[in-house]
Amino acid sequence: MLRLQPFDFVKPQSVDEALGLLAKHGRNAKLIAGGTDVMPNLKHGLYQPEIVIGLADLAELRGVAIERDNQEDGTLAIGAMTTLEEIESHPLVIAHAPGLAQAAHAVAGPTQRTMGTLGGNVCLDTRCVWINQTHFWRKSLGFCLKKDGTACHVVEGGKSCVAAASNDTATMLCALDATLVIRSARGARTVAIRDFYKPDGIFNQRLEPDELLAQVRVPAPRFTGGATWSGYAKLRARASIDFPKLSVAAAFTTDAAGAIDDATLVVSAIAATPRLISGIAELARGGRADDLALLARLGERAQKVTVPLTNIDGDAAWRRQMVPVFVKRAFLAAKAAGAATAV
Repeated sequence: MLRLQPFDFVKPQSVDEALGLLAKHGRNAKLIAGGTDVMPNLKHGLYQPEIVIGLADLAELRGVAIERDNQEDGTLAIGAMTTLEEIESHPLVIAHAPGLAQAAHAVAGPTQRTMGTLGGNVCLDTRCVWINQTHFWRKSLGFCLKKDGTACHVVEGGKSCVAAASNDTATMLCALDATLVIRSARGARTVAIRDFYKPDGIFNQRLEPDELLAQVRVPAPRFTGGATWSGYAKLRARASIDFPKLSVAAAFTTDAAGAIDDATLVVSAIAATPRLISGIAELARGGRADDLALLARLGERAQKVTVPLTNIDGDAAWRRQMVPVFVKRAFLAAKAAGAATAV
């Protein structure tokens, strides 16, 4: 049986109270939202906080709404404590960003999605077969760069941690060009999610010890007389529970005739950050999302720059071979979901 190490637990009743606790305790504090990932990591000794701050009572961090600037568009605003279960079924998410609903549905299983939150998934810790183990197991191998050690067991002689991002919703949110509202006692700031992650497997987020993620904002669909589409595809051994061995998110717009005029493709679970694949818009422009020959070319482009490591389970060469398959699935999932129209 894995046991929790001693720590103080506090459930603040307001965001300001939570921010005050973070300002006071800094790196000695750990936030917990749904707890579906934090709790196992606490039991494994990956975190050793003096105080754990539970966010479950912060109703102001929950909810899904459209915030309109005018009659033509609107931003999808989602509180960080909104559960994944709510996101996968919420009519505003399905209409405005169906790919995000698909990504939320792909996380773990129904029990975890009932507890797990969007903010928790966006801020999910990186994973590696050498770190997500018990303390006894890790100690017997001399630990690793991510926790307590000086060696990387994935890259011989490696000086940088290569633990991989494994958060499904982050992949899709990067494709949707979402922004994050981050708060601290010092004030609030907004950062593009594509700039939020950094290539450091030890801690891949640009989040200070006194900050918390308060809200995720998905911009209005980019209407060009046609429609906006988004879809998500995930490679895993089982149809539920598993973290991704590869995740692919596609977002694109079409003109009035149904031809693609802009496209974005993001691949993740291969490095510490989701990867935006360059050249996709130019390659896809003028084509159609159900053109299998076009999707094959897009998959080949993504595969060229996707080099999985042995940092998560699943043969790295096989995962790379699956890139074109899941690029196609992501585009077809977007097509099947239908156009996301203004709500």
